[in-house]
Amino acid sequence: MKRRDFITTGLTATAVLTAGRGLAEWAPRRPINAILPYSAGGGTDALARAAAAAADGILPVPLVVVNKPGSSGITGATEAAAARPDGNTVMVTSAGSFLLTSMLRETDVNPFDSFDIIAQIGNLTPAIIVPANSPFQSVQDFVDAARANPGSLRWAHNGRGGFHQVAGQSFLNRNALEAQDVPFKGGGPTRAAVIGEQVDFAFVGIQQAAGFENELRVLALVAPERDPIRDDVPTLEELGFDYVAVSSPIVFFAPKGTDPEIIQGMEAALQQITETQQFADLMRERGNVPAFLNGAETEARLRQMQADTRPVIDVLKSQG
Repeated sequence: MKRRDFITTGLTATAVLTAGRGLAEWAPRRPINAILPYSAGGGTDALARAAAAAADGILPVPLVVVNKPGSSGITGATEAAAARPDGNTVMVTSAGSFLLTSMLRETDVNPFDSFDIIAQIGNLTPAIIVPANSPFQSVQDFVDAARANPGSLRWAHNGRGGFHQVAGQSFLNRNALEAQDVPFKGGGPTRAAVIGEQVDFAFVGIQQAAGFENELRVLALVAPERDPIRDDVPTLEELGFDYVAVSSPIVFFAPKGTDPEIIQGMEAALQQITETQQFADLMRERGNVPAFLNGAETEARLRQMQADTRPVIDVLKSQG
């Protein structure tokens, strides 16, 4: 499957007016805890903390990121879904990983039935990275090595069922490669494993390479178009490899049943946050750029991803 992932960033005039009215009518009085179901240091954590920092002056109360890692994000998601739907507890997560995990495993929570979708603030795109002193100078190098010695290479990702594993395993399947996958809890530990040469390569968000250029080498972006910041990195598309384009929106969710006025107010606040120069600067420091979508647009994107990845998920489930 090769398809462009078009992201519509504009809102209609009606939507903008509605969002503005929602923010004016919503007045939280207590700090808002944003449960992040991964460990600190990963790409989702970085984007969430950038939003929390930029929220000062837009929200009348602090936005507090609370890390709750475990079970590929399901532990934190379960806690967030069970929270009182009063706007004081939300979840910010890699929605692609959350969606794919709920498709791959029997879980008690999923993005559509357990939560109300607030908005998307950014996007993560996986890349293939290796240690800086790796003998692999290109994707073709490690593909040749994997074919010469099937199963001998070890590769890392952010956790089974996440979009990095789906992207990586899909690439291996499409190119008839065998390698041993080694899951880690989040992008930070995955990056550390590559730097420490515990693995031969990894599928991890390209932003994980920001600030580690002397310790990591990025071989390719798993996408049809180059990254707007790391535009020196070629894509698997242009290199001619077969792959599945899987990325992940970073999305704020509220427990199902949250008052629509609260959802509307939060959506409007997140739009303002993503439009600040502070958020853009913090995102760039982390190797990323803002990408706002309102709740309805975010849900449409997730449902499209659900349909597009169903064949891949079915294969992974059959493989156990």
